Amino acid sequence: MSTIKSFRHLIVWQKSMNLVTEIYKTTRSFPSEELYALTSQLRRCAVSIPSNIAEGYGRSSTLDYKRFLRIAVGSIYELQTQIEIASNLKYLSSESFGNLSSTAKEIELMLFSLINKLIN
Repeated sequence: MSTIKSFRHLIVWQKSMNLVTEIYKTTRSFPSEELYALTSQLRRCAVSIPSNIAEGYGRSSTLDYKRFLRIAVGSIYELQTQIEIASNLKYLSSESFGNLSSTAKEIELMLFSLINKLIN
């Protein structure tokens, strides 16, 4: 971790920031009746992922950092579920669903890898 000077250097944070952008772009085309429902929920949990990575990084202990990374994992699971719901409702094309799902899965695996590195 000593070579990482900021949470901004973490690839998992960078990828989750890109995912937030994609979620915002994608949900612009959702029906207006979803603005305060699925659209809002997707955006909030997507934003939560890099936010928790950053907040945990800034904590004074490894234990706190791992706790925030686990919260980010919960948010990625929530996001994956909501992506599936959006797909089931035909709000996402199959291509968009595939791209968002694979990116979310990649971030999930990266979060677990980071948590495991902090344990050792």
